[in-house]
Amino acid sequence: MIMKKATLSILVILLFFSCKEEKKTPTIEKDKTEIFQSILDSIYNQNKDAVGLMVHIEAPDKNVSWSGAVGITDKKTKAPLSKDHPVLIASNTKTYVSATILRLLEESQLDLNQAIDTLIFEKTNNLLKADGYKTSQIKVAQLLNHTSGIHDYATTDAYMEMIKKDPKHRYTRNEQINLAMTLGSPLGEAGDVFTYADVNYLLLTEIIESITSKPFYKSIRDLINYDKLGMQTTWFSTLEDYPANVKPLAHQYWTSEGLDSYEIDHSFDLFGGGGIASTSRDLAVFCQSLFTNQIFEKSKTLDLIYTKANPKQPMEGNYYLGLSSIDIDGIKGFGHGGFWGTAVNYFPELNVSIAIFVLDRDKRALRLDINKEMLKAISKL
Repeated sequence: MIMKKATLSILVILLFFSCKEEKKTPTIEKDKTEIFQSILDSIYNQNKDAVGLMVHIEAPDKNVSWSGAVGITDKKTKAPLSKDHPVLIASNTKTYVSATILRLLEESQLDLNQAIDTLIFEKTNNLLKADGYKTSQIKVAQLLNHTSGIHDYATTDAYMEMIKKDPKHRYTRNEQINLAMTLGSPLGEAGDVFTYADVNYLLLTEIIESITSKPFYKSIRDLINYDKLGMQTTWFSTLEDYPANVKPLAHQYWTSEGLDSYEIDHSFDLFGGGGIASTSRDLAVFCQSLFTNQIFEKSKTLDLIYTKANPKQPMEGNYYLGLSSIDIDGIKGFGHGGFWGTAVNYFPELNVSIAIFVLDRDKRALRLDINKEMLKAISKL
């Protein structure tokens, strides 16, 4: 009996010190979480007018899949922002459209050098031709890299004034393509100039529909295969059902222009130039999956996405097929940004994807600061 009591006492003592040691020594995963969150908190504390900041990091070689948030989701209610809040990712959508077009190429349903005249809807083709565009000379790749020569509607002052005047107007894709014809003239022959234009991507979603005979947003979902990638919080806002058990969209602001995403009909940026709503996690997962070739069936298909815009007239920076490049302290990345202050980039050197949401467009420059600090931290792991 005495021996049993002694043995029990030893076990209790060992258990006590074991628990004490566990509390004193945080796990590596906890250390990573604290590092990333402290970076986010520090940047936010110096920039609280950014409303809220959200980040997701996918770094499989470092065993990191981390989401963080700080700030509020609504200026009026001051409700705290959660890492699971989705937002409108705006022009980040273009990369999804590009990936879908490349999937159709894999299925031999189109070619990047194919003219768009037989791919877009007949009504649209006639509209473009009537405005002076030679659709038989505009190629699919030139829509993807913005060298089609088609004048945009979304980047004009006139369109912004229309939104401010009637923020609840429900636009159609046809209406916006028509605006591109009426708000400006052709910029030149296809391949002459680079001009970033949402209308190029509206035409690409027409092409997706004409080939698949399904709504473009369903084809994008199916061809990218959201389910396989575990993207359960990604959808085209107002075109697809709101996912079950997902938090409400966070408010996104352009304070200097008096804009709140909740007060504007989402159709102003919906049909391929933008339109996707997503959490930061899903956006980073899409990016990581794309650049590590989990979406395409053939590795050579991924190579095509790096086809660089090469117009006759010089352009600033680089643009590829639905993505641009970034260099942060010598670390090169590929990805895209969005109107409201979103961004995602894949950094091949580190095999890392970082998605960033800044809830006030006026503070979107913070995306660079966040990327810099997170990359420094990841490099030291």
